Amino acid sequence: MKKSIILFFCITAVSIVFSQTNKPIKINSEISSASIYLSGAELVTSKVISINKGETELIFENLSSKISTQSIRITTEDGVDLLNFSHQINYLSANKENSVLKNINDSIKIVLAKITSLTDESDAYQTEKKMLLENTSIGGTNNGVSVTELKLASDFYRTRIIEINKRISEINLKSAELNIYYSKLINQQAQISSAELLPRSQINIIIYSETAKSTKIEIKYIVTDCGWSPAYDIKAVDTDKPVDLIYRAKVFNNTGIDWIDLKFKLSTSDPTLSASKPVMNTWFLNFETQSYNKNDYFKKEGYIQNRVVQDEMNAPVSTYDDENSNISNGENLVNEYSQVEIPELSAEFDIERKYTIPSDDKPYIVEISKHQLPATYKHFAVTKLDKDVFLLARITGWEDLDLVQGPANIYYAGTYIGQSFIDTRNVKDTLDLSLGRDNKVLVTRSKLNNYSSTTLVGTKLKETKTFEYSVKNNRKTDIEIEIHDQLPVSQSDEIEVKYIEISGAEYELNTGQITWKFKLAAGESKKLTFSYYIKYPKNKSLETQKNIQKNVRYMF
Repeated sequence: MKKSIILFFCITAVSIVFSQTNKPIKINSEISSASIYLSGAELVTSKVISINKGETELIFENLSSKISTQSIRITTEDGVDLLNFSHQINYLSANKENSVLKNINDSIKIVLAKITSLTDESDAYQTEKKMLLENTSIGGTNNGVSVTELKLASDFYRTRIIEINKRISEINLKSAELNIYYSKLINQQAQISSAELLPRSQINIIIYSETAKSTKIEIKYIVTDCGWSPAYDIKAVDTDKPVDLIYRAKVFNNTGIDWIDLKFKLSTSDPTLSASKPVMNTWFLNFETQSYNKNDYFKKEGYIQNRVVQDEMNAPVSTYDDENSNISNGENLVNEYSQVEIPELSAEFDIERKYTIPSDDKPYIVEISKHQLPATYKHFAVTKLDKDVFLLARITGWEDLDLVQGPANIYYAGTYIGQSFIDTRNVKDTLDLSLGRDNKVLVTRSKLNNYSSTTLVGTKLKETKTFEYSVKNNRKTDIEIEIHDQLPVSQSDEIEVKYIEISGAEYELNTGQITWKFKLAAGESKKLTFSYYIKYPKNKSLETQKNIQKNVRYMF
């Protein structure tokens, strides 16, 4: 009998121990580090866990629902074997409110309570006012009242109704203010809670250990709906100083999990690359063709100047308004995906400080690096189209900085100039940027009427046009300057175009383009003469002056 009792207790104790060792251990997953790609991110979750001998089931909870299951990699320490794992989305998981959302929800409750209280008070005053107005009879139909009683009653009604109306007005004003505040809270709640409403996922892991121990489990996985895009600040102080290039990234997170105080690196590699052996295809080489619309960037005041002459001859540069690049984190921008070209050899940038990137699909500014680059400066003018002179910076040493195609805010002498676009497809050693208008260099183009005329030569009309350029350098340093103009190009044998004087300029016959290139000392002035004639049949109409189209609204 005693042996049976002892055996019963031993079996019970073993059952209890066995059930305890097999009870799943739930772990609140925290992101320890990350590699953020242009599209997607690899997140790392690690935890030191005390386990018993034998099999142990671990449940890593509170993970993003946007995990790519095929990308999950689990690492265990020596002496701990990974038996199995699975990934699943828990649609019934209760998402914990973050502190900001909780404060907003509490504020909404308080505001609603105040609005309800004011509504009740207003209803009470309205009811009292109605009672007063419906009971204005003092003495009844048969009994009269004295003048004193009537005066007292009138004073009472007037005073009380004024008090009621005044209080109702105060309540309405206060209610309107609270309703406006309530609307703002609701909008903010919707914006923050969008991530909170996303389901969470979990990874279930079964491990085996010969002994009870503390061990570290590390999980790596790829998540979608996040990434980064490049953003640059290019700052020039003066024409005798180098250029500062500030390399930044706009990081966005829409994974459903906030990245709190996270240490991460940015990468240009592709996290979805296959593990299969790569196959090298034939490399075809041809002359560069632009696949993007040049008007998207060349119409702005700061832009890449690789083909600046041709584009300036077509349209003048216009001012482009944009925000200062020092944008506060969480700026309200829309994330749009577009293709960019990056070098075959991927680049990685270790971010020194930690950042918090909420899951709100907004871009947050992250600083990558700062560089000081040598630059030479040149002035450029197409006075026929724009009276101002533009300052260009030719930057060298940029090709080793692992730049990715992207927009750049341009500053000169502490002033925001506009936005440019760094195009890494340009394999040249220099990067040319416009630094905007330089008011210290003046170029004027005026028509010399005394040397311009229209004469009849046989059966043809001969129009002679002469222009004078006046160039003045008001800077304290020497400058290099290019000035561009053009001759019309004939497309008929009956039309003859020929220049008379171009003051040593370069002339391209096929395009009609005239280019002056020269140095101008500090304070120096110079004059250039440009003269040509057009000869055509007198009985035909020819537009010998090029006009620019502008929109205008006529008012009658």
